Amino acid sequence: MHLGGTPTGFDYYDILPGQGRYYNPTFINQEGEYEMEGYTTEIITDKTINWLEGEKDSDQPFMVMMWHKAPHRAWEPGPNELGMYENTTFPEPETLFDDYDTRDAAAQNNMTIANTMFIDRDLKMTDQPRAGFTDEQQEQWDAIYQPIYEKFKEDNPTGKELVSFKYQRYMRDYLACISAVDKSVGELLDYLKEAGLDKNTIVIYSSDQGFYLGEHGWFDKRWMYKESLNTPLLVSWPGVIEVGSVNNDLVSNLDFAETLIDVAGAEIPEEMQGRSLLPILKGETPADWRKAHYYHYYEHPSEHAVMRHYGITTDKYKLIHFYYDMDDWELYDLEKDRMEMHNIYDDPAYADVQEQLHVQLEELREKYGDNDDLNQKFIDEYKEKVKANPRIEYWKFW
Repeated sequence: MHLGGTPTGFDYYDILPGQGRYYNPTFINQEGEYEMEGYTTEIITDKTINWLEGEKDSDQPFMVMMWHKAPHRAWEPGPNELGMYENTTFPEPETLFDDYDTRDAAAQNNMTIANTMFIDRDLKMTDQPRAGFTDEQQEQWDAIYQPIYEKFKEDNPTGKELVSFKYQRYMRDYLACISAVDKSVGELLDYLKEAGLDKNTIVIYSSDQGFYLGEHGWFDKRWMYKESLNTPLLVSWPGVIEVGSVNNDLVSNLDFAETLIDVAGAEIPEEMQGRSLLPILKGETPADWRKAHYYHYYEHPSEHAVMRHYGITTDKYKLIHFYYDMDDWELYDLEKDRMEMHNIYDDPAYADVQEQLHVQLEELREKYGDNDDLNQKFIDEYKEKVKANPRIEYWKFW
């Protein structure tokens, strides 16, 4: 679950501690911790289907969340996906060698493929065995990675050639992990059909954030730039959602809980900050639906050195404020600058747009109860925690 502690409010749970391992994972359920041999994506899929098998004949509605470990770092493909992309060369993103000109906060990052992605841990260029593997798993692994490692040592790439090499290795491993997730979703959908549950089951596919696949030279997420701000959201609801339909309204993960409450016919608590997506799913977008989306990232100092920032995005523009140890504003024209490379804040040609976005931003900050005093309170509390314990792990504090 990756939130600390164990889930509350569930009849049943079976989760990984933290992010868990790709191979031979530990699980935690109501009875405690235990280990299983195998590949985590496949195990989670089997667990989900087994749970559904026990519920399919019940006259009660059910809700199950199948949360995968993949594709968290360090991207270890499963035994059925090892080597599947070794003969594929992926096109490099336009911004792989971004120099972050006009974007000071982005330049302070610690998440580049060039400098932050480890050759041994992340890209497996090592002759050290993988932790926790069985002998058979290690043998399968070495059959793929050892020849690649030997050639890497022979070629000894440097500079941009090394970055390009790392990018290809990253993509091959990452997408192989994703392939196992794709298969998992397919197996689950097939099961629903075979069990006769497909006609009256809502299926929602989403993620916590988008992920950088080399854009701006990065991996990971966290930023308000589009690759991590945009999140996959696919919904199947037979008889309600038109098959193949696409909606471009601005929605948020804040809306998910309200939507499920609404679908269940229960009352949505007033203090919840999102809105039910039910009208949108039915093709009936309300006239007062949001025109701007608010975002706030708090975790700095922390992993990857992404500076604290908040901002709004509309269908045409994005305004961001980096406020911790700096006071930088960024503005992007999303129609003319789709890669968000050119900060046009204070450009006279966008003076009216900039003013309007500032008004919208303050309206949303007030709506969500987010303000500078609250931010400073969090920062001060964090600094006091660090004084008391310099070794504190920031994410645990949050």
